[in-house]
Amino acid sequence: MIDAPAPRFASVDEVAARLAAVGYVASDAIATTIFLADRLGKPLLVEGPAGVGKTELAKAVARTVDGDLVRLQCYEGVDEARALYEWNHAKQLLRITAGQDASWDELRSDIFTEEFLLPRPLLKAIRATGETVLLIDELDKADQEIEGLLLEVLGDFQVTVPELGTIRATHPPLVVLTSNATRELSEALRRRCLFLHIDYPEPELEQRIVELQVPDLTAALAESVVRLVNRLRLLKLRKAPSVAETLDWGRTLVALGAEEMTPEHVRDNLGVLLKHQDDIVRARHALDL
Repeated sequence: MIDAPAPRFASVDEVAARLAAVGYVASDAIATTIFLADRLGKPLLVEGPAGVGKTELAKAVARTVDGDLVRLQCYEGVDEARALYEWNHAKQLLRITAGQDASWDELRSDIFTEEFLLPRPLLKAIRATGETVLLIDELDKADQEIEGLLLEVLGDFQVTVPELGTIRATHPPLVVLTSNATRELSEALRRRCLFLHIDYPEPELEQRIVELQVPDLTAALAESVVRLVNRLRLLKLRKAPSVAETLDWGRTLVALGAEEMTPEHVRDNLGVLLKHQDDIVRARHALDL
């Protein structure tokens, strides 16, 4: 029997305040969805373009609840063994070699034990006894088969290891799944999650983020940084600058000792914001640099 953990947050305002205290400035939508995911005990699926703070949100939530962050980084070809568990075959072989006189039944009961089990992120999160945030990062990069595994694991927060039996969570983790929407996730997975789309923040919110993360930047320069980035996002670029690159631009101006943002600063350092040469050429033309 899984005991539902006590609510982690008393209100939406508390979510926002605690996230801000660990350096994450959350919109009302973000704070509300985190609050509901906690209260309803449902996984949270966060979609949006790369670099808008999806992964950082999960990390910040883990800090607010003083919990461990267990991360499954998805990629093409990630399989059950990498996501759930696998056996330490080298150690098992050594044990078998050492026990050559034993029968197979004796060896089997000896080598399929906890001593030889290698838990991967999903099993680690389910077995955790303390506060845990499970981050399943960039799920859209994994094959669709991994979604079927997630439906089973996240549905009941349990895992069956044939040799050991069923392992059930005693303290279910708070689960955050992220996707850059490079492929469509299954409707079955979406139904089991609360959904949050994070886009580029409004200028006022982005300026607050810059001022918090780059405290050496003046308010006037922070405003100039955000204005430039938002102007670039209006162009037809291969990759628009993300929030992470906005922060890098602010830190660049601090490193250069800039008291104001000049056309020369922008022209000579566009590579901080843009990652493709054709984007840089397009931006220089649009900004008349």
